[in-house]
Amino acid sequence: MTDVQTPATHPAPGVLSRIFRTEQDGAPGDGHEQVVLCHDRSSGLKAIIAIHSTALGPALGGTRFFPYASEEAALEDALNLSRGMSYKNALAGLDLGGGKAVIIGDPNKDKNEAMLRAYGRFVESLRGRYITACDVGTYVQDMDVIARETSFVTGRSPEHGGAGDSSILTAFGVFQGMRATAQARWGQPTLRGKRVGVAGVGKVGHYLVGHLVADGADVVVTDPFEAAVNRVRAAHPEVEVVADTAALIQAKLDVYAPCALGGALTDDVVAALGEAGTSIVCGAANNQLAHAGVEKDLADRGILYAPDYLVNSGGVIQVADEIEGFNFERAKNKATKIFDTTLEIFTRAAADGVPPAVAADRLAEKRMREISALRTVLLPGARRA
Repeated sequence: MTDVQTPATHPAPGVLSRIFRTEQDGAPGDGHEQVVLCHDRSSGLKAIIAIHSTALGPALGGTRFFPYASEEAALEDALNLSRGMSYKNALAGLDLGGGKAVIIGDPNKDKNEAMLRAYGRFVESLRGRYITACDVGTYVQDMDVIARETSFVTGRSPEHGGAGDSSILTAFGVFQGMRATAQARWGQPTLRGKRVGVAGVGKVGHYLVGHLVADGADVVVTDPFEAAVNRVRAAHPEVEVVADTAALIQAKLDVYAPCALGGALTDDVVAALGEAGTSIVCGAANNQLAHAGVEKDLADRGILYAPDYLVNSGGVIQVADEIEGFNFERAKNKATKIFDTTLEIFTRAAADGVPPAVAADRLAEKRMREISALRTVLLPGARRA
C-alpha cells in the first residue's frame, strides 16, 4: 500500500511507525496511504509529500516551505496538514482527497529554481495521486516554476492560466464562516460593532481585515513581521495594532481569529480567551487545536469554535476550480456556501451534544466513507482493485 523514498537521514522510527495505520485502527481515513520522503542532493531539496486519503479523488494540498528544526518536526507537520486537507476537501464538497507537502528550509534563503523543479519532478512521479498548490512560504510564482516539471499543480499565475493568489478566497471563506458563527452566537450574520482580533496579517490575514473593516468591525491585529503590519496600517489606518499574540488575546475581544501557523489554541490560550470574555474563535490557520480535548475546553468555556478546516477552505476551492479551467465567480459562489455549511455544523453539534469540531469530523468522515464505498460498484471494463 505504501511507497516511501528516504532522504540521507531518516526520521525517527517511532514517528514513521504511526503513519501506516489501516482504517480498522481508527476512524475512516485515519491512516495515511502514502508518504514520500524526497531528497535531491544537487539542488539541496529535502521534502516530504504526505497523501492522507484518495477516497474522494486525487489528493490536493499545498506545499509549505519552512525552516523546520528537524525532519521529525517536518514529517509531523506534513502528516497533520495532509489529514486536515482530507477533511477540508470533504466538507467543501470537492471530489478531491487530502495531501500536503513540506520543503525543509528557509524560503528567504534556500529557495531556488533548481530546488523547485526537482520538487516538481517528485510530484510528477506520483502520476496524479497528489496535486500541489501554494502554502506558507510558497507563492504563485513558485507554482509556475514547479509546473515546468509537472502538470499536477494548481494556484499558478493568471498569466499561465491559473487561479492566482488563493489567499483571496481563503479570506473570503473565513469571513463567511465568521458571519455564520456570529449568526449562531448573536442572531445576526455581521461583525458590525464587534471587536475582532486577527493574529497574523500576512497572506490571508490582511485580506480578512479588509472584509472585517468593510463590515463595520473594530479590528485589532498583531504580526511579528513589521512589513505585514505596515501594509495593514497603510490600507486601514483605523486598525489597532498590539505588540504580540499574548497582548491580543487579552484585549477584550468578541472574536479571536488565529491566521498564522498551527497549534495556536493551547490550554493557556483558551484559558486566557475565556477569562477575557471572548465569545468566538474563527480564523484561517490550519490545525489550530494544539491537542485533542481543546475543542471541549472551548465549548465548556462558552466559546463557539468554527472548525478551521471548514472555514478556511475557500483557498482550496479556488485552486480546485483551476483544474476545470478557472472561473473566479464560479469559485467565489462555491466559497460563499461556507456560510451555510458552518451553520449546518453548529446545528448538528447542538443536536448531537458535541463540540462543533466533532460534528465537522463526523460529517467529513461520513462523506469520505460513503463515496469511497462506490468503488465496490464496478464499471464496464474495470477490474476490482
